[in-house]
Amino acid sequence: MEKYFGENVPKLGFGLMRLPKLSSGKIDIEQTKQMVDEFMESGLTYFDTAYVYDDGDSEKAAKEALIDRYPRESYTIATKLCAWMGAHNEKTAKQQFYTSLERTGAGYFDYYLLHALQAGNYKMYDKYHIWDFVKEQKEKGLIKHWGFSFHATPDILDQLLTDHPDAEFVQLQLNYADWENPAVTARENYEVARKHGKSIVVMEPVKGGALANPPKDVQEVFRAADKNASFASWAIRYVASLDGIITVLSGMSNIEQMRDNLSYMKEFKPLNKNEQTAIRKAQEIMTGVKSIPCTACHYCTSGCPKNIPIPDIFAARNKQLVWGQLDEGKAQYIKAVENNGKASDCIACGQCERACPQQIDVITRLKDCSEKFDK
Repeated sequence: MEKYFGENVPKLGFGLMRLPKLSSGKIDIEQTKQMVDEFMESGLTYFDTAYVYDDGDSEKAAKEALIDRYPRESYTIATKLCAWMGAHNEKTAKQQFYTSLERTGAGYFDYYLLHALQAGNYKMYDKYHIWDFVKEQKEKGLIKHWGFSFHATPDILDQLLTDHPDAEFVQLQLNYADWENPAVTARENYEVARKHGKSIVVMEPVKGGALANPPKDVQEVFRAADKNASFASWAIRYVASLDGIITVLSGMSNIEQMRDNLSYMKEFKPLNKNEQTAIRKAQEIMTGVKSIPCTACHYCTSGCPKNIPIPDIFAARNKQLVWGQLDEGKAQYIKAVENNGKASDCIACGQCERACPQQIDVITRLKDCSEKFDK
């Protein structure tokens, strides 16, 4: 018998947000198929997508690489309804559910989520009656389990779970770097969810890939503890070792990342005492790192009137802030803004900050990047 909902789910989930791309920018379906095959062959079954990922191409890729090729009962799939992006009213918001069913051909969703609830948008899900809508779909058998993904403060999470006690799980951003980060409040959100008895799906365990290549001092700590373990493995195993975890989503972008993750998650073992000590040392170091906490979700870019590649610019600046690679950061910036808007083109409209799940002061950060790169 399960101690908590989802206890027996394999602890690595395949996040379909950052799938491999061809030079054309389209999803590399053949490599995605290979990744799906190796994932399934390892006994792992949880796949996660969303209506808004890659403008719908993620759900279409799930159909082509997974759903059309495997028996429906052999895997579980999650997708999400985003009432604040791509929806203009209650009708178009609810239509996302039916469009997702059509795109995927899944027949039903094992897990369905209200997407990326934040301080500035969570009331839209009440306004559009989305909570009741997903419960209706569950009654029809089109949803097996439902919950929501969350990027806000513990008080809002506590209120949502008090108002909606029948939500079966919560998807939270948890990683060792953000555990005590006041902008993310990872630990506090985790504790609120567990206080309400909710199981958790973990997103951003590697913080948009940043923890796969952490600062040099952190790398030294991990190498001293286990010279053979990848840096990503520390991040994923850390959150998978927490109580109440359904699965940990990894947005794998190539077959090499898939194979690395499978090497330690196919037969997952929680962190031992010595490994937990190494994590605490890494956390102490990370508190002094002044990087821009962007996870490259690209929610900020779809509505940018100046077509500024904000995550790519921030990645270039982080190369300087974290690694001290000034020339490399400048070169990366020049490449990022070729045929796109520059940091200095920002008109401070604020749409990026309203969309950002990391609560980044994007306008101020872009001004800093402009001063470093555009002059």
